[in-house]
Amino acid sequence: MPFQIIVCGSLVPDPLQTLEPIAGANGPALKNEMMLPSSLDPWAGHALYEAANLAAKHPGSKVWLVSLGPKAKLQQVMMSVAQKVPFELIALDGPAGGFTDAAETAAALAEAIGAIPGLVLANVLLFGGWESASRGAGATLQLVGERLGITEQFQGVDSLTIGDDASLRILERVEGGKHQVSVCSGPPAVLGWATGNLPEPRNNPQVGMANMRGIMPALQKAKPSAVGTGDITFASVSLPKQARATQIVKDQPAEQIAAELVAWIKGE
Repeated sequence: MPFQIIVCGSLVPDPLQTLEPIAGANGPALKNEMMLPSSLDPWAGHALYEAANLAAKHPGSKVWLVSLGPKAKLQQVMMSVAQKVPFELIALDGPAGGFTDAAETAAALAEAIGAIPGLVLANVLLFGGWESASRGAGATLQLVGERLGITEQFQGVDSLTIGDDASLRILERVEGGKHQVSVCSGPPAVLGWATGNLPEPRNNPQVGMANMRGIMPALQKAKPSAVGTGDITFASVSLPKQARATQIVKDQPAEQIAAELVAWIKGE
């Protein structure tokens, strides 16, 4: 059975950079955000690699990457992502910061997905990150699925196996380092991926050249999306305070240590 696999993923600042929040004219932002080097959200990256692996096993399947972010930054990131796996890009020109509202982001993504030519909901698998290194709301992918009318949703997915009858056998993370085994009769379904089981694919220049033939036109016609912070207002934004108080004490009972820690936490 061929699948239409749609991956939702955006870009995030390079994790090695120092991120300093500031109060901008349009709400909270990061200092020198447009100057920071970016990469594909690592959670979305796992979803993209799993999608490409699944599509390769089922002839006729196709992968779309739907990404919301500043057009210039998307172009920079896609130059490297394009060499990993084959996909078709659907770009939305808008903010990619961690302060954007999950509901507004989901509405823009769902609208773009619904406009994909030839989309058949019965064949759709909606992939994305279980979490996000930027939009860590943990709700965006679920809201996209709801807007598309997909109610079979699974989060914290580590493994997906397709049965001979097109059924989906899914391993979801639960507490205690265990997995919950779920079986779905078939698509449509939403899968929020954790780390999966696949390594990052090697760069393939041929795949990159094939992808770039579609990526550049997609970026040129990227639809502006006025995604904001919704009804949320921020009184202030700042870095967490760093504090370090060290004591070296010998032969102190555990109960007394715990009591001192509780008193210190309450004092904060």
